[in-house]
Amino acid sequence: MALLPVSFKREFLACLEEEADSSSRSVYKDSDFNSKSFCPHRLPSSSLLSNITILDNYNAFQIPFEAPGHFFVVGSIISIPTYSTSQTWEVATDPYDYIVVGSGPGGGPLAANLAIAGFKVLLIEAGNDQGSTYQESVPGYWPLAVTMETMQWNYFTNHFPNSTRQQQDTKFTWQTPSGDYFVGPDPPAGSKGLGILYPRAGTLGGCASHNALITVAAHDSDWADIATLTGDSSWAPRKMRKYFEKLENNQYTPKHTSGHGYSGWLRTSVFDMSLLVQDTKVVSAISAAAIAQGRKVIGSVLNTVQGMSQFVQRDVNAAGHNLKEGIYQLPLAVSNGTRSSPRHFIVNTANAVNSDGSRKYHLDIRLNTFVTKIRFDQTSVTPRVVGVDFIDGVGLYRASPESVSSNATGSGSVDASREVIISAGAYNSPQLLKLSGIGPKAELDQFNIPVVVDLPGVGTNLQDHYETAVISKTSSTFEILQGCTLMTTDPDACLEKWKDGTTGVEKGLYSGNALALGIIKKTSAAEEGNADVFVLGGPLVFSGFYPGWADLNNLVPNGTKMGWWSWVVLKAHGRNTAGTVTLRSADPLDTPLINFNLFEYGTTTDGADQKDLQAFYEGVLYAREINNNLISLDNSFQEVFPGPNITSEADLKEFISNEAFGHHPTCSCAIGKDSDPMAVLDSKFRVRGVQGLRVVDGSVFPKIPGFYPTLPIYIVSEKAADVIIKDASKKS
Repeated sequence: MALLPVSFKREFLACLEEEADSSSRSVYKDSDFNSKSFCPHRLPSSSLLSNITILDNYNAFQIPFEAPGHFFVVGSIISIPTYSTSQTWEVATDPYDYIVVGSGPGGGPLAANLAIAGFKVLLIEAGNDQGSTYQESVPGYWPLAVTMETMQWNYFTNHFPNSTRQQQDTKFTWQTPSGDYFVGPDPPAGSKGLGILYPRAGTLGGCASHNALITVAAHDSDWADIATLTGDSSWAPRKMRKYFEKLENNQYTPKHTSGHGYSGWLRTSVFDMSLLVQDTKVVSAISAAAIAQGRKVIGSVLNTVQGMSQFVQRDVNAAGHNLKEGIYQLPLAVSNGTRSSPRHFIVNTANAVNSDGSRKYHLDIRLNTFVTKIRFDQTSVTPRVVGVDFIDGVGLYRASPESVSSNATGSGSVDASREVIISAGAYNSPQLLKLSGIGPKAELDQFNIPVVVDLPGVGTNLQDHYETAVISKTSSTFEILQGCTLMTTDPDACLEKWKDGTTGVEKGLYSGNALALGIIKKTSAAEEGNADVFVLGGPLVFSGFYPGWADLNNLVPNGTKMGWWSWVVLKAHGRNTAGTVTLRSADPLDTPLINFNLFEYGTTTDGADQKDLQAFYEGVLYAREINNNLISLDNSFQEVFPGPNITSEADLKEFISNEAFGHHPTCSCAIGKDSDPMAVLDSKFRVRGVQGLRVVDGSVFPKIPGFYPTLPIYIVSEKAADVIIKDASKKS
């Protein structure tokens, strides 16, 4: 069993509380060579989430329980993935019209929309389908989905090129000589530094199948900037809003509310406030946020939904709103208490039939299929894409925990008569382009990859949001969490409630993501008049990603003895464009080298790094201000992270720059103007220098959009479908 020592800055964890059993702890030296103690964590690979086994012809699934040799049946499978898959198409005489590589927020909806438009489409997904599991379907289980072995892809990245600087992050992960993970300072001798964990999803639906479901629009300026950059007015905010209206099926505003959609594939809702007002600690946190914004609050008023609605706005995505400052309910990709994602759109499209029972749309889905190369016809002046090569097998990519024991079961190729669209995400799209001969010539030459197009911008411009947390504890737990054990007990009372309920409110806490509210704030360093900080609040411990972060004792340490609250501070519209995705080797199963080059190692022109740090700092100060306004209940919250001893501006800025994390990688195959040699794509998503190849995913943005990229990527996917269908009609 792997042991994960808790770093010396994680003193809020249960193993460092007085109630912890000292016999279970070990000792290490902190940065001042004082003896400290830590407790062991279990790796995700040994957690209860591994080895889902289908029983009784899909009637139930079995999950190993965290006790030796004990298994229990959790419940009925939610749905059976009966969609059509093509297992024999590689011997077909006719090619597909379009091949889409990657089924996430960019590729999944795109493939479905192209099939609905009448084209023959193959959607290739390197992962499997976990849409029938509770981990994916139950919104409150999103941490379990992120750490579920059968869908997780774990990348270890660097925030800084300097290893000494990087290791100041207490989330820095090592691999010990025995192959275990070790988190924090002073690893065992001979350990190899891996970096900072960035979890992604290798599964049908991509990262939308494991994320925290937050569905927030981009700023209007995000779209206007692309229109201005490219000279393409189809990117204007008003036109992009139409794509949002097309894809949304809004369930929390009155029908026909301007700017929203009510018949699209993505269902959106908000967590029922009647569940929040039942918990006095949650009410206290919301009232403190209102006070921090200059509102006068009477505690008794907030104990009702009507009273809370005076301070918490319902529709952050309202037309013309443009993400103004305020306190908001979080719009979630949830329908009747269940996750809504591209996976459902894909499956519904593939399963659709005509009135006579015949297949309605030609969408084939091939799972556990890893694309290794894009193939070109290079007989003409401009190379043209003709298809892709692939290998079959479960968990082949080395970001997957399953790759250790996986072997390819076959290989082949498939052709596209019209186009290939790469939607593999901000890490894998540039990697696949480079492996196929499209990228910086010097890098391709280094690995003896024949150059098809010298395109130096591929894998550059990588961006992310800055995030950190202000975490506090109280002497008793939150009432709203009572009975919720994240599947570590049988039964999990909150899961039973979720299964028995017929509406979101009846399904209880698990019908949402456990994040009670979102606050939008504008700092002194904001550009273009846009608010640039988003603060999330919820009754859990979350300071970023590291192996073991989703173990229950880390999310809610000493869960029945004390309460925890995290304000997660997100800095948007960062100025840093210096991140890179480069090849580790010419082996397509290797993960790439990923370096975000943050702060002083990134974009510093005109003080860009210091402006970002100032905004980030002001966001943390704001979270602290909220805590200072908390109405005392059974003791005010006591800050444990960053901690009460970190008070000066210099110390706090140093702390948050060390501890910053992110999980929204974007912009590594950016759209740009024709005169820009670093532009990878034109405004129609076409890869420059070749024919028949596009990229449609989060990598296409020149600058990272808004606060949360999932909805902007959905919108980009809808636009791409529109563009591709129009281009096809011109060629017909």
